[in-house]
Amino acid sequence: MMKIKTISAIICCQLVITGCKKEEKKVSAQETNIIKDSVRMTKAEDRIDYTNFTIFSLSTISSAEKDSEATIFISVSDIYKGEQPIPEGIAKNHKQMSFEELQHFELDAPSRKKLLEGIHLTEHDSLYIYKYGTNKLQKMPISQLKAVAYLSPYTDSEDLDPDSYMMGFQVATHQKIADADRFNNSIAYFGNKNPFVENKMQAVKWQKAKTDVSKKYFTHSKFTLGKTYQSQYENMTYYLQDYLEEQNIVERRLVVINDHQKKIAEKTFSLADSDGGEFFPLYGIDADNANIFQWTGHLFKGRPPVIFGFIAYSFGCPSISFLDKNEKNLPINCDNRH
Repeated sequence: MMKIKTISAIICCQLVITGCKKEEKKVSAQETNIIKDSVRMTKAEDRIDYTNFTIFSLSTISSAEKDSEATIFISVSDIYKGEQPIPEGIAKNHKQMSFEELQHFELDAPSRKKLLEGIHLTEHDSLYIYKYGTNKLQKMPISQLKAVAYLSPYTDSEDLDPDSYMMGFQVATHQKIADADRFNNSIAYFGNKNPFVENKMQAVKWQKAKTDVSKKYFTHSKFTLGKTYQSQYENMTYYLQDYLEEQNIVERRLVVINDHQKKIAEKTFSLADSDGGEFFPLYGIDADNANIFQWTGHLFKGRPPVIFGFIAYSFGCPSISFLDKNEKNLPINCDNRH
C-alpha cells in the first residue's frame, strides 16, 4: 500500500493556487531584488485576479518499504466538479485488475482534458512553485506535467469508484525521501502569471512579551490567561496570547500593531475549530531552526501581508490569515479524507 504524507509548510503543507486569465511575460526562476513596499509598488501588468483563488497542499507519496522513492503530487480533486475522469479502459476493466495496478495510473488524453476543463486550466498555463524559505521560484509548464490518479489511503479496497481517487499532477518523481524535503516551506500557483512577491517572507521568531501586554491588547475570555509572546516584521509588532483550559493551551489570539500604535489585525486560532488538531511549537520559544512553522510577510502581489502555521490539523485543512481586518482567511484544499 502506498504511503501518503502531506509536506510541511502551512501546518505541514505547501500551497498550490489556481486561477488565471491573461498571458504573461516569461518569469525567471532567479532570485529578485527586495522590493521596498511590495503591496504599494505592484505594477499594473503584474496585478493578479484573486476572484477565484483556490489553494492546495503538496503531498509526498511513497511505499512503506525502506529506502523507497517518493513522488511529489498535487491533488486537485477538492475543486473538481462532477465524476472524476477515470480512463475508460480502467473504468471497464477494474474488476479484472489487481489492487496494486489500481493504486496509481496516468490519465489518458481524454481524461486529462476533462480534468483540466474541470479546474479551468489549459495546457498553456504553468505551475509556479515559490519556495519562500529559500526564496526560489520555479516555473513548470502544465503541458510537461503528468496528470495522474492515486488511490486514497482511506479507501476500502473492496469498494472502488472514481471518487476513491485523488486526481492531480506529478511535480517530481523518483525522489529520495530526504530530497523531497526541498519542497518544504513552498507554495505554488497554477496559471499564467506569477502572483508571488519574492524576498519578503520570513520566519516568525517569538520572544516573551512584557507583563502589561495582556491587559493592554487582549480582551477578557472565559479561559485562563497563559503566556504572552511578541515578534516583529517591518513596521508591525505581533503579540500572541495563550489561553488555557485545565493547564492546556486551547486558543491563541494574535494582535498586530503598526508603528503608530494602531491595531491593524486581530486573529483567533482555536483548537475548537481544528477538528482534532494541535498547536505547533513557537520558533524562538519551544522550537529551533529545524522546526519553523509560523511564517509571515508579503506573499501575494497587491495583497496585505500574511501569517500562517499555528495549528496542525488531523482532520480538515488549514488556511492563510491576512494581516488586515477587512480580509477573510484564505482556505487551503488539502484533500484530507480521514
